[in-house]
Amino acid sequence: MKTSISLRHFLLALAVVAVWGSNFVVIKLALGQMPPLLFATLRFCVVVFPMVFFLPRPAVPWHNLAGYGLLIGVGQFGLLFVAMNGHISPGLASLVIQVQVFFTIGLAMMLAGETLQRVQWLALALAAGGLGVIVAHTDGSTTLLGLGLVLLAALSWAGGNLVSRAAGRINMVAYVVWSSLFAVPPLALLSLWVEGWSALQAGLQQADATAWAAVAWQAWGNSIFGYAAWGWLLSRYSAATITPMALLVPLFGMGSSAWWLGESLPAWKLIAAALVMTGLALNLLWPLLRKRLKR
Repeated sequence: MKTSISLRHFLLALAVVAVWGSNFVVIKLALGQMPPLLFATLRFCVVVFPMVFFLPRPAVPWHNLAGYGLLIGVGQFGLLFVAMNGHISPGLASLVIQVQVFFTIGLAMMLAGETLQRVQWLALALAAGGLGVIVAHTDGSTTLLGLGLVLLAALSWAGGNLVSRAAGRINMVAYVVWSSLFAVPPLALLSLWVEGWSALQAGLQQADATAWAAVAWQAWGNSIFGYAAWGWLLSRYSAATITPMALLVPLFGMGSSAWWLGESLPAWKLIAAALVMTGLALNLLWPLLRKRLKR
């Protein structure tokens, strides 16, 4: 595996994290025109069709595909969209969702007996401090309900990480497409039950080109392009070279939200972001630094 990335491939990785970060603004724009669970349903419908007819099913058990589809589709994105429908700002959502890293570690400890190193405890404490700052400043744009829903979405994402890890080395794009088959039916039923038929009709009727572009961006930009490009880069470079780029996602999320939606960035938000990002960076980069020091 290469460790020195070319400029062209660095720009490709930067484009992926920019798409993933700015995606939170796209979500907010779409939620202005359609209910969150309907939006989530449409998102995964477009992920599935027509790609399911062109990509062979990954060689994994059906229960694995179902587990990933439910955790990511219903758990992560369903809860995230509901939270962002007036309960948390896009910039903070892009930051808080990243605690899935620590939830993934915690679940791995419970299920696989992995242990937490002292540096990881420090990283967790820093991230928890950042969340504490957010809790202390909940207001009309960010509520405890919204924060709780995003944390549950992060927990679902962490569960999906472990399920996909159990699938082994596979075509991740095909895996996302086929697993999304299991996300669409429960999301559609939940939308019908929670939001109601009249809200679904109104959402579909009033959705303009911007809303449908947001659906396409979610499906093709966030899922298809993002996973395809990220997987392609990881197949050519070491994880230590590519993975740290993901730390830029909240920066793009908060920056694009401030620029496009006018979300304010008071000192407490910047402090919270600094604490969470420092915790994430320490958890991700310390093992790499320790390996280099041992050489």
